[in-house]
Amino acid sequence: MSTAAIGFLYAGATLGAMLAGIPIAFALGFVALLFMYIFMPGASLDTVTQNVYEEMASITLLSIPLFILKGAAIGRSRAGQDLYSAMHAWMQRIPGGLGIANVFACALFAAMAGSSPATCSAIGSAGIPEMRKRGYSPGFAAGIIAAGGTLGILLPPSITMILYAVAAEQSLGRLFLAGIGPGLLLVGLFSTWAMYRFRSEYAAAKAIMEGGGPVSPILKDENFSFSQRFSTLPRVLPFVVLLTGVMVALYGGYATPSETAGLGGLLALGLIALIYGVWRIKDVSPILTATLRESTMLMLIIGMSLLYAYVMSYLHISQSAASAIVAMQLSPWVLLVTILGLVILLGFFLPPVSIILMTAPIILPPLKAAGFDLVWFGVVMTITMEMGLIHPPVGLNIFVIKNIAPDIPLSDIIWGTLPFVILMAIAILILCLAPGVALWLPDMLLPSTR
Repeated sequence: MSTAAIGFLYAGATLGAMLAGIPIAFALGFVALLFMYIFMPGASLDTVTQNVYEEMASITLLSIPLFILKGAAIGRSRAGQDLYSAMHAWMQRIPGGLGIANVFACALFAAMAGSSPATCSAIGSAGIPEMRKRGYSPGFAAGIIAAGGTLGILLPPSITMILYAVAAEQSLGRLFLAGIGPGLLLVGLFSTWAMYRFRSEYAAAKAIMEGGGPVSPILKDENFSFSQRFSTLPRVLPFVVLLTGVMVALYGGYATPSETAGLGGLLALGLIALIYGVWRIKDVSPILTATLRESTMLMLIIGMSLLYAYVMSYLHISQSAASAIVAMQLSPWVLLVTILGLVILLGFFLPPVSIILMTAPIILPPLKAAGFDLVWFGVVMTITMEMGLIHPPVGLNIFVIKNIAPDIPLSDIIWGTLPFVILMAIAILILCLAPGVALWLPDMLLPSTR
């Protein structure tokens, strides 16, 4: 049987297993083992555990459960609500300031926790009720939080970036730095849309009031005194110091990514114990349980994805696919658009973790041959996968929002997120036209030796 035929069978079997409702990790592992049994030497099945272990024996992957611990510690405390309250107090004078405060709170929390669902849950549980109480439409409020939560896979420490660094064999430090500029760009775009949408809803509410209708809460002014503003800072500043300290340790060369993750986890546990009194076994146990559960799930997906990629490589599926793409002699930009279209398509069915590990052996060689910087592409690919977090049918963040605000119709949440999907596409276009938005910081602080 030709390699192309085996490749189509491999893809078809994978799609069939997922459509059958098998969890992603088990679907990938089942398909990989089936094709090992049929197409590879019998002895290969005896080395499955060894192959998975060798693929996962990476010091970089060790940082994932430690960053998850850090995110769980912060996410299980009131840090998200306190961060939101501080942003709201300081930005209330800006038109749409409450929505912008939620965007900034999501960005800062994402940078501390490194998890999109945790960011949505922590900020959304406080932000969505407050926005709705002040007259924001339910879809608008849900869209802001869902989109802001996606920053968790772009801003460091990003688990998605860690996996891309392993798959693409790129510097994790450069990838983390490359995500900062585009992350700030998205914060700016999201905030601009929040301001525009607020003005639109404000004008509509004012027209209703002038027509003799009810007065919407969105028309009411809210002021905070300086003492009220400064009173919000003591509970937030320690976490900002934690974020800054972790980044200094990593980029100052004082610690490796794994050591930085461990340091961040321990400091996060220490801060929530000191600030929120979360130190008893009954308080810490849910944090450790959540860390163990999420780490086990994620590492199982990673292990099975790596085994899946190993079988693809052994059967020359990935090499043949990459060679076929190169042989098409597409122009670099057509190649990039085609690959990003594939990533968007996969985002309908798969989480970012699986997309990276399954596609990296196929798409990265042609991109490198076309002259694209793989660190830059890692950022572009991450933003593309961010779009998958807020568009159906998978849209993980959509369902997180539905869970914390069950009275908002799913259709309203989806329509509320669509403008942010368009803004992410605009951000990708800007990065294509001006790659320096992503690369200026890593080139300045960690110049590439390649």
